Amino acid sequence: HRSKLTVNLQALIDPTLDVGVPGGAALLAFSDAVLGPDRGTLDAARATLARELGPAAVSRAAAVAANFTKNDRTANAVGAPLEPEMLKATKAIREELGLNSFRSAASSLLHFPGA
Repeated sequence: HRSKLTVNLQALIDPTLDVGVPGGAALLAFSDAVLGPDRGTLDAARATLARELGPAAVSRAAAVAANFTKNDRTANAVGAPLEPEMLKATKAIREELGLNSFRSAASSLLHFPGA
């Protein structure tokens, strides 16, 4: 049985907003800490995530972050654009979050102008 969630994408860029998923604030804090330079912040984020969603959530969130980072860096390194279908499906989200202004969007926008 899957429950329907209403995810607030604006919470990805504004941490004062509710994400709309269980443990959302803890997950976002963990994802920020994983990419940040401060080990103390990361340790605190791990502890909060374990407390809110359980110890397995820390391992799962770390695996997702590691895999995403690996794939994202590889795609950026080779200049791989997003597929046209993905560009079309994510247009509203990219506009809402301002993702087209990131340097890593350049390959996709070069190959598919107006996407």
